[in-house]
Amino acid sequence: MNKVLVIGCPGAGKSTFARYLREATGLPLYYLDRIWHRADRTNVSREEFDERLGEILSGRQWIIDGNYLRTMQMRMEACDTIFLLDYPLEVCLSGVQSRIGKEREDMPWIEQEFDAEFRQWIAAFEKDQLPEIYRLLEQYKKEKTVIIFHSREEAQQYAESGGPSV
Repeated sequence: MNKVLVIGCPGAGKSTFARYLREATGLPLYYLDRIWHRADRTNVSREEFDERLGEILSGRQWIIDGNYLRTMQMRMEACDTIFLLDYPLEVCLSGVQSRIGKEREDMPWIEQEFDAEFRQWIAAFEKDQLPEIYRLLEQYKKEKTVIIFHSREEAQQYAESGGPSV
């Protein structure tokens, strides 16, 4: 395990799991939200995002946390291991709610509210994003290690059983 993706719905705990992987493996961790978002809540250009992502993907070792469906296939091509956190909607909504007002290393600002547009995006994730994620996983499952967790307990059991090795 040298090139790892951690994907799933916002609020599932991708960043928490990615930090666990970083601690367990020593691999460098990159957050797509940190690359895409500026501290003033604007975004970099797609070209700038893609250039930075390309630099990361060309590295020998990394963990990348985030979905960004537009670039998921290129990341899946480059990785050797994929973790999908496919948790129920209620778990993800609760996860987002619990981080309101807290400083996070994966975001360049502190979220002050759980806005309706983001809540709706999360509610639609299963219908709008997950089918394409599973289609891509199906495409790469023979050549990549794919691990899917359906609950926080499954991820915790993975961690407690010794988790990854590099």
